[in-house]
Amino acid sequence: MEQRRRNISADRLSAESSGSETGRAIVIGPYLRARPQRDAAGAAVISEDRSADARLDEIAGLARAIDLNVVNAGVVSLNEIRPATFIGKGKADEIAGLVKTLDAGIVVMDCALSPVQQRNLEKAWNAKVLDRTGLILEIFGRRAQTREGVLQVELAHLNYQKSRLVRSWTHLERQRGGFGFLGGPGETQIESDRRVISERIWKIEAELEKVKKRRNLHRAGRERVPYPIAALVGYTNAGKSTLFNRLTRADVLEADMLFATLDPTLRSINLPHGTKAILSDTVGFISDLPTMLVAAFRATLEEVIEADVILHVRDVSHEDTQAQLHDVENVLRALGIEPEDPRIIEVWNKIDRLDESGRTRIQNLSGRTPADHPAILASALTGEGTDALLTAIEDRLAASRSVLHLVLDASDGAGASWLHRNTEVLEKSLTPDDRIAMTVRADPAHADMARRKFEVASG
Repeated sequence: MEQRRRNISADRLSAESSGSETGRAIVIGPYLRARPQRDAAGAAVISEDRSADARLDEIAGLARAIDLNVVNAGVVSLNEIRPATFIGKGKADEIAGLVKTLDAGIVVMDCALSPVQQRNLEKAWNAKVLDRTGLILEIFGRRAQTREGVLQVELAHLNYQKSRLVRSWTHLERQRGGFGFLGGPGETQIESDRRVISERIWKIEAELEKVKKRRNLHRAGRERVPYPIAALVGYTNAGKSTLFNRLTRADVLEADMLFATLDPTLRSINLPHGTKAILSDTVGFISDLPTMLVAAFRATLEEVIEADVILHVRDVSHEDTQAQLHDVENVLRALGIEPEDPRIIEVWNKIDRLDESGRTRIQNLSGRTPADHPAILASALTGEGTDALLTAIEDRLAASRSVLHLVLDASDGAGASWLHRNTEVLEKSLTPDDRIAMTVRADPAHADMARRKFEVASG
């Protein structure tokens, strides 16, 4: 196993907030050897996949996020995946010696293990084995605070556990049930466990459906007040919560670690010309995010689907920022949002970490982005670029909304009230014939309703 030096202080909660460490862990990056890629003409193609070192750094950071004491971390290069142990018997025996020498109780594998592979490795190493999905689920289980978040994580965890019932323990071989002496073998323990898990999954899905309906009611209530929604998305630890706090003056937990916050938060922000919007902070994304988590958090992520503006926050100081971009785009596609969606504004965050040459390079890159898909350079930590970001949000909202000049009778109080509730009133005055002239800005749906309900001023 090729070892890497680790920064053991990175991505760990402070002692005051996290408590004692969870256990001694070894982190393994079992990666297939990269094969050279070539285009149709035979020329070498540069892969956009992140390097093995970067992938190992990330999984070690994930392990530290649940306070595991990572005593060793290294890459195992594979020519092929072995069905029994994923890494092959020789590598498994080598790691078994390392586990015993370092007295590690947990081995984290940066891959998706089948139930059989996990069981075989646990027997070979006499230690608990966590694959990437299991580790992310553990982190989500620790971070969830609200009732909705706890339910979403439990649902994902149960779906994961359901696939892991592979007779790993002797009690799963027992049978029970059957009536009298002729009742047959009855129900095996593994079948019973699956039934219990399935029943719990059904109950959680029913509860989450109620949460979804309640969230839809809240969203409908917000739609009655003409406040547009701007949603923050991005790779975990890209600085979304720090930017959220900077723009809203809130106190959402921000920390230099993966998945610092899970539960969505909404706050109002003031745009440059006095209008208001609602900013939504959502869960961070990550490469190979388990599909069960995407499904479980879909009700939460609907805030992104329904948003008027999507702020994709990127850590441009990270060596794998381009790979992280593609990972986020893949999750957005799973939600039905294409990278070319006109609502998306890229926020190139953490420019305060760049040196002079790096900043110049990033500025040149941002200058070449298309006008309809801008990139705003910003530092959530120092506040640099946030004014330009707010202006970009306002411009994007204005571009998707129509400005109407309407005329109402002075006695039409109900009509004026409707406009105040459902549009953004920019100007209001009296005409020479004592009627009310109103200039409003509205989204397409409310603009069409306003044209049907009121007289549009000529000229």
